[in-house]
Amino acid sequence: MPLALLIQTTAPSSPSSGFGLPLMLLMFVGLYVLLFLPAMRQRKKRQKMLQALQPGQLVLTNGGIIGHIVTINEDDTLILRVKPDNLRLHVDRSAVASVAPVAEEKK
Repeated sequence: MPLALLIQTTAPSSPSSGFGLPLMLLMFVGLYVLLFLPAMRQRKKRQKMLQALQPGQLVLTNGGIIGHIVTINEDDTLILRVKPDNLRLHVDRSAVASVAPVAEEKK
């Protein structure tokens, strides 16, 4: 059998360029929906929580310190009262990780 018959004479068909662009756009939209939207929602929720801080609330800092807010200064810093010695700590507002839920009083 001659070698010329074994060689394919036609070039393999290339995918249509009209199909690649919509597929890439669909991938970018999927990436945006799966990665960026949840991160933006979480960032907005955290900003709302930080703006709603009030004196008297029990908060947990990023460093693991739990304390009650005594005052909120105008330069976005907080003074926390930490038990058992009623130690007062000066922390930045952004150091607050979460606010403890209000405990219901038992009758």
